[in-house]
Parts: sequence; C-alpha cells; structure tokens
Amino acid sequence: MTSPSLPPIAGREAEILGLVEQRGPAVRSPQGRSLEQIRSGFACALHMHQPTIPAGVDGALISHLQYMLEHPEEGDNHNAEPFAQCYRRLAEIIPQLIQEGCDPRIMLDYSGNLLWGFEQMGRRDILEALKRLSCDPSLQPHVEWLGSFWSHAVAPSTPIPDLKLQILAWQQHFETLFGAEALQRVKGFSLPEMHLPNHPDSLYELVKALQECGYEWLLVQEHSVENLDGSSLSHGQKYGPNQLVACNSSGATLSITVLIKTQGSDTKLVGQMQPCYEALGLEPLQLAGTTIPALVSQIADGENGGVMMNEFPSAFIQAHHRIAAQGSESGPGPATVAINGSDYLERLAAAGVSSADYPRVQAIHHHKLWQVVDERTAGGPPTPEATEAAIAELQASDPEFSMAGASWTNDLSWVEGYANVLEPMQRLSARFHQVFDPLVENDPSVTSTAPYQNALLHLLLLETSCFRYWGQGTWTDYAREIHRRGEAAIDAAAAPGLEQHQGAD
Repeated sequence: MTSPSLPPIAGREAEILGLVEQRGPAVRSPQGRSLEQIRSGFACALHMHQPTIPAGVDGALISHLQYMLEHPEEGDNHNAEPFAQCYRRLAEIIPQLIQEGCDPRIMLDYSGNLLWGFEQMGRRDILEALKRLSCDPSLQPHVEWLGSFWSHAVAPSTPIPDLKLQILAWQQHFETLFGAEALQRVKGFSLPEMHLPNHPDSLYELVKALQECGYEWLLVQEHSVENLDGSSLSHGQKYGPNQLVACNSSGATLSITVLIKTQGSDTKLVGQMQPCYEALGLEPLQLAGTTIPALVSQIADGENGGVMMNEFPSAFIQAHHRIAAQGSESGPGPATVAINGSDYLERLAAAGVSSADYPRVQAIHHHKLWQVVDERTAGGPPTPEATEAAIAELQASDPEFSMAGASWTNDLSWVEGYANVLEPMQRLSARFHQVFDPLVENDPSVTSTAPYQNALLHLLLLETSCFRYWGQGTWTDYAREIHRRGEAAIDAAAAPGLEQHQGAD
C-alpha cells in the first residue's frame, strides 16, 4: 500500500503487466467512416507537464504549478490558473463538439508529476475532468491517452535500468486514477521532448521495455529516424506507419511500430490546427497493395504559450466544424477525418495491412555506425567492443555524428554542461539498484514498501528533464537537493535492513 505522502508508482507491477497483456481493440465512434471512406487524417496530441520541485513549506515536494500559484509575482507565474484550465478544458470542448454533430479526436500525454500535482493540490476539478475523458463511454472513442515516463525523463540520458521503472510508474499511477479498463486502452507511447535514443543499447532496451509493458506503437520526430540505407524518410513515408528496428551492440534485434511527427517543435502547428489543413491537401497512400489514408501526426505542449492558452480551443472547434461540413458536402466519398493513432493502426490491420508491411526505419546515424561496425567485424555480427570502437571513431572523424539521441529541441543539449546533475543521477541509480534489486528479486513485495517507494520517487524525480533545461542555478539546486534526499532514503533503507521497514507504509 502506498503512503499518503507518496504517489502510487510501485507495488503492483505484476498486476499491471497482467492488465496490459489483455488489451482489446481501440473503441471507435459509431459514426466513424470505414477505411475506404477516408482519404487522409490528422492525429493531434497534447503534451502536459509540470515538474515536482522541493520548494514547498519546509522544502516539501510540490508541483511547480502549485509554486506558480503561490508566487504569482515571479516571471510568468500569473499563467498558473490559465494553465490549470488548459489541463481540464477538453472535458468541455469534446462533448460540445459531439453534441454539434462533429466527430472530434485528441490524444493526451500527461506526465506522472503533473497528475500527482493535481492530487497534492486537491484539484478535483481537473482530476474529475480527466476521469470523464478517460472513462465516460460516450467520450472514450474520441480521446486516446498516450503513455510516457512518469517524471518526464529524457530517454538517451536516463540510466537503462530505469527506463522500465519510469514506464511502469506511469502505468500504475494512471490505473490508480482512472481504472484498469482505461489503462488497457493506452497503446501508444510519447517520449518526453520526443527524445529518441540512438545509442544501440539504449534504444534496444527502450523498445524492449515498451514491449514488455504492453505498448504497441511509439510517436517519433521525423528527423530522429532514417531509412536503413541512411536516407531521409520520403514525403509519403512520413504520412504512414513505419517499423522502427532496434539492433543492440551484440546484434539482438527488436522492432516497434512508429508514427511520424513531422516538422519541428512549433506549438502553433497544433495550436492553430495546421495538421487538419495539411491533411485536407493530402491524397491516399499505397502500402502493401492497399490504399490507405495519409496521416498527419503532431504533438505540442497543451498549455504552454499564448497560442495554446488562447487560440487552440477556437481553432480546434473550427477545424472540426470544417471537417463535419466537408463530410456533409462530399457524402460517403473519401474524406479527411480526425483519427487517433491506435484507431488508425487498427483500421489498417483490419484491412490486411500488418506491421510486417510497414517500411523499416532505424535511429538516426545508425547507417554510418553499422557500416563501420561491419568493417571492424569483417562482416560478422556486432560486438559491444566493435560497436563502442566504431562510435569513438565516428565521433572523432565526423562532426555530424552523435549518440546523444535526437529530439524536437536539438538546439538544446540535455548532457553538455550538466555533469553536476548527470553524475549524481547515475550514482543514485547505481546505488538504488545495488540495494534494492537483490531484495526485489528475492521478494517482489518489497516494491510495495514505503522505503522502496520513497527511494524510487527521488530517483525518478532526479531524472526529470526540467533540471537540465533552465540552465545552472535554481533548477540545478533543486536537482542537488533531490539527489541528497534520494541518497538519504537509500541509506535509511539499507542500513538497518529493509525487513525492519515492512509495514511502515
């Protein structure tokens, strides 16, 4: 059982994994068109996040949203309540559009930090709105949740053993809030900052963790992937499904379906519903001998910036009104529709197009990497030694080559200049696993104890991207304090032996 002061991020791993193994198909709205009647579609996702910071009374962990509300005189903190309304407003907009005869669609990506913040602040208005979007049968066909890392960690610089911990923590928290059936409908995954790792082992372990946790597809930025021959994705390829191949340094291979987010990080793309108007100009694609709709996939911050706070609601409503009018004018012929990612992929599968038919892609720079590895192994299978030597060679000779991953914020680095956050993060992760992994292996119920969950909470929080976004100063100080508390939490669990803490939760 989770302590009232801790979020529900651990303790039910086996139960959660059992639930996601039993996923059924995505729910479709009764008025939805068949695949043959769809020329093109647009899938829009809204990303919502506020970090957890040690800035409450006596240094308590609170949501940055709470801090904004309590310090309105600082910077842009006066936007706190408008942000809060952004988190809940779709529970009003979606039913309104349905009542007006439209068939709206939206995908939602909320970090675990943010969901916990709503609970800490007692914002039942937001939580009830999200529960309606998740659980109301009349809204389920229109709203798709995307999974994510619980604390908005950037994957390439997150210790590999923690990737699955982040994924499972979000799943457990989401299920606690919205129930088992809602979790079983979460099939797609959204990486924080769209940051796809391209080190072979990190990417492989990410895909492995996603599959083990029941995820079926991943949203990726177009410039974070390439074709197997190193070429950029073709124009048509960006508007259909692809299969991401992940090969690790030992030659083991996994793959997962990906939908491509086109263009860069521009909130106005979704805020002004550009995906809808782009989709209106697209024609169907040919894939495996089948005509399929072209799909424009986009994601943007759902609250951050004037466009999202002020222009998005009217733009979203206007776009769906236009789609509905277009459907009335064109009759039963192929039309442009709003459609969420899982619905799109399941319609393709029902038409006989499987993931084996999708074009195969890989992480950026992998063509260069595997060419050099192949030379070093004389055409034999990759080895960790050959892979690391190839990476070192390319980093020394090719200024464009990088194993830092790729995201929608490539003008920023999540690594350079942040050794004072990254090194403690690596140390805390190593110590966490050194202390707890043997205990959990011997008795999985250890994850339900307060000492384990308190240590895990601080580990996940230290991996939050925000501590490496705003530069040195207050935010790196927050990271330093979370690291200190994390070390203390592990000390408290390890020194007397965890068995003394059983029942302390």
